Amino acid sequence: MPSSPAVVAFWHDEMLPLWSVFARKKARAQGSTPLSALTSLSKDGDILAQLLRDWGYIVVRGSSSKGGKEALEQMIRLARHSILLITPDGPRGPRHVMKAGAVIAAQRADVPLYLCRIAARGRRFERSWDKFLLPYPFVKISVIIAKAMLPASNEEHQIAGALHECERRLHHLSETINPVTVST
Repeated sequence: MPSSPAVVAFWHDEMLPLWSVFARKKARAQGSTPLSALTSLSKDGDILAQLLRDWGYIVVRGSSSKGGKEALEQMIRLARHSILLITPDGPRGPRHVMKAGAVIAAQRADVPLYLCRIAARGRRFERSWDKFLLPYPFVKISVIIAKAMLPASNEEHQIAGALHECERRLHHLSETINPVTVST
């Protein structure tokens, strides 16, 4: 896991366990790099923002569909001095299709971009748009993380290429680990 400023991208359905793992890791590390996260401006985003603040995160509010430009500017500023955690397929999907915010924020902040997945036994909510995973209490959560290559410039075709490669690698990480879940 990164210990210096970076952007960490992971799928929306794995957000709670990953935010929790990063918060616990930071709590054990004295003088560690601050954590920040992006949540939507929705009512669900209000609940998540409060939870993240309770866990010690700096919270940015916005999404690709609402408040996107302002949120991206804040994300770039925060990424320069914190570990910024982003769900690039949220807040409304489509599921496991990456939007450009994480790539652009890391590239413009000149920090590494890490792609992250988990494996944990839990309950998967099949009726939700993201098929949300809620790990069982006290379960072991395995994390796999890989550094992504960022585009050399802000040119649209280079951003698009990096975005495609990051999405492909996030899907590949899920093949590396095989979480056991119970669907509902």
